[in-house]
Amino acid sequence: MRACAGSAQPAGEFADLHAEAARRKFWWSLLLGFALLVSVPCAAVLLLVTGIGAPLALLLVIVSNYFYGLGENLIAAFLPELADSSAMGRVSGWGWSFGYLGGLFSLGACLVYISWAQKHGQPASSFVPATMLITAALFALTATPTFLYLRERAQPVPGAGAARAAWARVHETLRHAHQFRDLRRFLLCTVFYQAGIAAVIALAAIYAHEAMHFTTQQTVTLILVVNVTAAVGAFAFGYLQDAIGHVRAVSLTLVGWIVMIVIAGTAPVAPAFWLAANIAGLCMGSSQAAGRAVVGVLAPPARLGEFFGLWGLAVKTASIFGPLTYGLVTWIFAGNHRLGIFAVGIYFVIGLALLAGIDVERGRKAALLG
Repeated sequence: MRACAGSAQPAGEFADLHAEAARRKFWWSLLLGFALLVSVPCAAVLLLVTGIGAPLALLLVIVSNYFYGLGENLIAAFLPELADSSAMGRVSGWGWSFGYLGGLFSLGACLVYISWAQKHGQPASSFVPATMLITAALFALTATPTFLYLRERAQPVPGAGAARAAWARVHETLRHAHQFRDLRRFLLCTVFYQAGIAAVIALAAIYAHEAMHFTTQQTVTLILVVNVTAAVGAFAFGYLQDAIGHVRAVSLTLVGWIVMIVIAGTAPVAPAFWLAANIAGLCMGSSQAAGRAVVGVLAPPARLGEFFGLWGLAVKTASIFGPLTYGLVTWIFAGNHRLGIFAVGIYFVIGLALLAGIDVERGRKAALLG
């Protein structure tokens, strides 16, 4: 739901993209379609099967997330075709903002169904799997405009050997990574600050319950409100990014994350934590949108899919060791969740330090030459 789809006219800055652009929609369509074809039947099976439901659910999560992750990288690579570098921040912000609103709609639809099912005496084993079906249906519905209306601006090159050529290009990029030192540094920066974001997203509910003693209802309300502020932050911050510059914009979001960590880690009462949570929401949407836009500016126009794939790898890598760090700290220090949140804050500090050495103009020139 976070895809930025549309039928915008070609940006002159990218009028001569290579044939890779024409292949992106095909591969995205294929991968996303496969994920939908797998996830919807599996969700339906979970409604009927008991006993082995957990293995089927695990298979569903693994396959759907794998192909969704691939599709997310491919659709993100369309960003530079939908906007030139002067508008990339706000267009990226629109995509993330509508994505959060879509997530809220999906969550709301599931909660409405759960409320109805509980009133009619249905057990959780019945209505919880059905939410998978609702989510899959909404995913298919919201993906449809991209299949129908997203335009290609290049013609695919016929012939075999595309897979071999793709791996050869990746190898060539790794060998000549010094040519894209600003993009390389930003991808490393992304690993660190996204690790902090991943930990906050994955563990916010646990922190609210364990450290702030929120009830389940309070936690659900918190999550809903934070998603609203994330949508607002992504939408509004995109305009600010285009006005003040990409690196400065990302720096501002990382400073916001650090402020949030300090407030959340020291919050004595619920109102202070609510403030921290809403700061996190604003920074979450804006930093994710800003990061994608920076990659769009620094990536070579003829290799967008390739470099957005590396961006996706950086984000997914961060999602592993960010929450893991939080978990290890709380385990070692006997459930000290406040110390865990401070440990996560270190990732934002490192990300901010790495960001200081990035020159967007120099990186943009290297991208256009690459």
